Amino acid sequence: MITEIGIVAGDIWHYLDEHKASCLKDIIPGIGRERNVVLMSLGWLAREGHVIMEQEGDDYKITLRF
Repeated sequence: MITEIGIVAGDIWHYLDEHKASCLKDIIPGIGRERNVVLMSLGWLAREGHVIMEQEGDDYKITLRF
């Protein structure tokens, strides 16, 4: 499972690199991965300081931290 989380984290990174700031609701279908794994991967990226997550209503805007 940890390997899958890391792979999905890479997918998220590449998606955000192409699309800049994106909402969680757009990232999940955009990378075509299971929601729970996407959430775990975003947690990993956030914990490592690679993404910025800002709540916007009932969703989150996510951007890469450079």
